[in-house]
Amino acid sequence: MSRPPLLGVLGGMSWTSTSEYYRLLNSEYAARQGGLHSAPLLLHSVDFAPVAAMQQAGEWEAAGAVLAEAARGLERAGAGAILLATNTMHKVAGQIEGAGGLPLLHIVDGTGEAIRAAGLSRVGLLATAFTMEQDFYTGRLRDRFGIETLVPDAVGRADVHRIIYDELCRDVVREDSRERYREVMRDLVARGAQGIIYGCTEITLLVGQNDSPVPVFDTTRLHTRAAVDWLLRDHP
Repeated sequence: MSRPPLLGVLGGMSWTSTSEYYRLLNSEYAARQGGLHSAPLLLHSVDFAPVAAMQQAGEWEAAGAVLAEAARGLERAGAGAILLATNTMHKVAGQIEGAGGLPLLHIVDGTGEAIRAAGLSRVGLLATAFTMEQDFYTGRLRDRFGIETLVPDAVGRADVHRIIYDELCRDVVREDSRERYREVMRDLVARGAQGIIYGCTEITLLVGQNDSPVPVFDTTRLHTRAAVDWLLRDHP
């Protein structure tokens, strides 16, 4: 039996979601392999505060350079692919892919495949303001998968974004914030959303399927499943 390759996980954005990535990667790998198996991983966890400041200042190229250097380190350490454990920073996916010779397992692709497999064509998106308001995410869903994405109104986007950064990234879960997310999702469904993307890796710390009137697509779980597919491809 050949040894599975190492997966390089680029995390820390935030640590709360990266801990969930680690749990899901290992539980999925163990479920498929059985026994005491755990996923062969290399983790580089960046300090999120400087990255978040760059996001806020619109300094995306500088933020991408930080992650590209981390990706090169993972490659030097023996990783065979990169898993970027965040939705928002896929805005700089091209910089990370161009940093070395490793494939990037893009978070949008597993989500788009799951939505298309469910037979849906119009979904709502909860995410950071950067992800909801810029085209790097919704454009990939549209261009690669033919999926139309609805986002909350301006007040809803501001509330969803604030709760992510001020609460979930700090491991704070509030019942009033859960209810606000439920309200935003109901509004999206009233506008025609057939499903809801939880498009920030912290969101499932707050809400799940039971909080939505339509099917939800948990990008973290879908991303980790795709990563385990990669780990086990040709290495059963």
